[in-house]
Amino acid sequence: MGIESPVHLLFIALVALIVLGPKRLPGLARALGQGIREFRGALEQAQEEEPEPAEAAAQLEHAQEPPADALGSASSEAPEPTVPLEDSPPR
Repeated sequence: MGIESPVHLLFIALVALIVLGPKRLPGLARALGQGIREFRGALEQAQEEEPEPAEAAAQLEHAQEPPADALGSASSEAPEPTVPLEDSPPR
C-alpha cells in the first residue's frame, strides 16, 4: 500500500491539479508544508520537555518513598476504626 513508483505520484499530482485548479494548489501546498513544520516543531518541543525514562523512573521511586519519621512511628497493628462500618454490628 502506498506510492510505489513515481508514476503514482504524478497521477496524484495531476488529479489534485484538476480538482483544485492551478490557482488554489500552490496556496494549499504552502499551507500543508507550514502545518507539517509546526507539527514537527511541537513534537520536538514535547520531546525536549519530556524527561528520559530512567530519570522519570528515579523520580517516581523517590516520590513513593515514605518520609524517614513515618517509618519509626509505624506500628504493626492496624488502628481501630472510629466509625463503625456499615456491615459490622455496633460495639
